[in-house]
Amino acid sequence: MSLEPIRQKPAADSQGAASVRVLVLVLLFTVAAVYEAFNLSSLASLDVWSHLRTGTWILQNHAVPHNGLFSQYPDLPWIAPDWGFDVLLASAYRLMGLRALPVLLMLFKVALAVTFFFLARGSRQNFWVPVLLAAVAQSVIPVQLQEGLCSILFFAVELALLFHARGAASTRPLLWLPLLFAIWANLDTQFIYGLLALFLLLVVIIVEEICYRLGVAWFAGPAPAIPLGMTGVVTVASLLATLLTPYTYHLYGVALKNLGRSALQVYLPEFNAVGFRRPQDYVLLLLAMLAFFSLGCRHSRDLFQYSLMIGCALLSFPAQRNSWLVAVASVAAIGDAFPTTSSETAQEGVHPWRPEYLVTAGVVLLALWVAVVSRIPSSRGALLAVVGRTLPVRACDYIRDNQLSGPIFNAYEWGSFLIWYLPDYAIAIDSRNDLYGDEINLRYFKLTHAEIPLSADFTFTYSRTILLESNAPMAVALRATPRFKAVYSDNLATVLVPQQQ
Repeated sequence: MSLEPIRQKPAADSQGAASVRVLVLVLLFTVAAVYEAFNLSSLASLDVWSHLRTGTWILQNHAVPHNGLFSQYPDLPWIAPDWGFDVLLASAYRLMGLRALPVLLMLFKVALAVTFFFLARGSRQNFWVPVLLAAVAQSVIPVQLQEGLCSILFFAVELALLFHARGAASTRPLLWLPLLFAIWANLDTQFIYGLLALFLLLVVIIVEEICYRLGVAWFAGPAPAIPLGMTGVVTVASLLATLLTPYTYHLYGVALKNLGRSALQVYLPEFNAVGFRRPQDYVLLLLAMLAFFSLGCRHSRDLFQYSLMIGCALLSFPAQRNSWLVAVASVAAIGDAFPTTSSETAQEGVHPWRPEYLVTAGVVLLALWVAVVSRIPSSRGALLAVVGRTLPVRACDYIRDNQLSGPIFNAYEWGSFLIWYLPDYAIAIDSRNDLYGDEINLRYFKLTHAEIPLSADFTFTYSRTILLESNAPMAVALRATPRFKAVYSDNLATVLVPQQQ
């Protein structure tokens, strides 16, 4: 008489646990994306606009650029290494207008959350640890609508494949890598970091093979080594796959240059080391320390994981723009510390809570749709008003409406936006550092920091319109001289024109 309630209780508990997991996953996957619908940070992005303009140019001309478009240096050689991302952005813009920017960033944020969850082995019996790792990883990685988001996603997928191949002692997961690199190389030059990780695995396998033959198995760890020959073939195939771009091997010139130290690190924070002035910097350090701690606690002798963590740390902490590398590697290393045991596999069967993924996906899509419809304006004017809070929309309107002469000498941070919003004006500079090179970039920054005279930079001398931040020291100084006249000014931007002598 009392057996029936006992039999029903586990089912009720299982349904309750499943509901909790669905709720937690929905929150994990949607909170950051829904916040973007309220915040619209993508419309305040400084770099996305040049990508949008370049992608539009590619779609219009059915070709990729080879010179310095939109600048005062049209004869300088320049390639658009992120052309795939540019076309993706421009295609979405054609479909949705400015609404495409926040929608794309929302989708990227969901993709990052899902990828981090499964990279932390969220598909296994361990549930709460991957949830926590995915949440922490999202908090320490600065997410802006830029091509680097593609690299974060692809690097996480690559590490998932590499770790799975190591654990299964099989090269089958590695067979996806050539396809991954063929796509990655057309989206962002940071595919070079993925190649470095793959070459690192090849070197580790060679070391393990040598150790086995010498009878020294300390480095190999408990997992059998992946076959060396097939790994070499996959590595070569992946390297060749990166040449399947419109720029072929020329892409490596830009990619390798980005690996080195930049002369602009004095002027641009993204090139500086992690300063540990923000809470997320300390969380990033704690995440990396936890990854090393997890390797030590399980007495791991996996040379690949140690080398990967050390390499990513050396690349991440000296340059803020690379901080995502150690975050992704840490999530993979910590997640690998929670493998599925044989007993868990037997209990898991065919993943009894996999239907929860379908329910979660449906709820996430519904939440995104509601957020887009209810929070993101559909009119271009309303969205431009949001853009105008941080970018000089009104000043640009004044320049266009009054047909001021070009070229424009502009604030560095606004160059990308001017390329898109004032396409008929050649600008002095923007964030395409590979176009301008160290000489032009340094001359610009020295001029704006009053380290050289105004006459030392011909882009300033020959500019007919000057657009600077209103509170910038250079704008304040130019307004005080009779050589320049401020024809427009608001709380954000000042437009000046040189006076005839």
